[in-house]
Amino acid sequence: MSDYLVKAITAGVRVYAAVTTDLVGEAVRRHDCYPIAAAAVGRTMTGALLMAANLKNEEAITVSFRGNGPIGTITADATADGYVRGYAGNPHVNLPLNENGKLDVGGAVGQGLVTVTRFTGLKEPMSGSVEIVTGEIAEDLTQYMFASEQTPSSIGLGVLVESDFKVSAAGGFMIQLMPDADEETVSRLEENLKSLRPVTSMIADGLDAEAIIKEVMQGFEMEFLSTTELSFRCQCSKERIEDVLFSLSRADLKTLVDDGQAEICCHFCGEKYHFTGEELAHILKLVDGLEAGK
Repeated sequence: MSDYLVKAITAGVRVYAAVTTDLVGEAVRRHDCYPIAAAAVGRTMTGALLMAANLKNEEAITVSFRGNGPIGTITADATADGYVRGYAGNPHVNLPLNENGKLDVGGAVGQGLVTVTRFTGLKEPMSGSVEIVTGEIAEDLTQYMFASEQTPSSIGLGVLVESDFKVSAAGGFMIQLMPDADEETVSRLEENLKSLRPVTSMIADGLDAEAIIKEVMQGFEMEFLSTTELSFRCQCSKERIEDVLFSLSRADLKTLVDDGQAEICCHFCGEKYHFTGEELAHILKLVDGLEAGK
């Protein structure tokens, strides 16, 4: 089953669902994530994709959890056309199971802020933050949608990690109430959510995104609108890393030249870029030339 996102609507409600098993598995592989980090990063990436589905083409969103827990900062970037990347500060965090016998993602995240930044093409991006509620990601993004964007929502996210650290199921859904939603609709949704099984159980049983929506929205007549393919993709390149090197102080750049080489790793995708002593010396020469021309 390839990764993709589906949009659907019914009277007073819009629903998005996504299967993200492959792209979460790719992130986990690139960052060598232990199970807790795999769950945290995978949920955040999936949540970012669901929230980005509300954006227009060429717009993007960044979701960042900055808690005081041992996992450090968790960040995911997603675009409206289905591309996502993400990472955790400490991918090797390891904690005992929580009181429910589950991965203790909340304990790994801790207390702090979840921040969502929307890049819409305007001069300044739009950003909002709320306090982390549980650290389990889905509840925190649900709270963000209500508190910061005044959109009553329900977000469900899941990542199933096997004993060999491989991701066997990942995905999620987002329900949003529109202004014309009536009390009967709200009550039926609440009942559905009370009895809903975990997202990972649905995906492990072979449900695709459309089937997830049907299960979440039992009793509703849904109109399916569009399908978007999803994938892990990073915008990094050696040219962009060169720009980072140009921004270093001359002293730092000279140190790299003296070392004779440099290897720089992208936080988001784990890709490593190697620069030879000759390449670094050339960059230093260009920097000196720019300084002399001022």
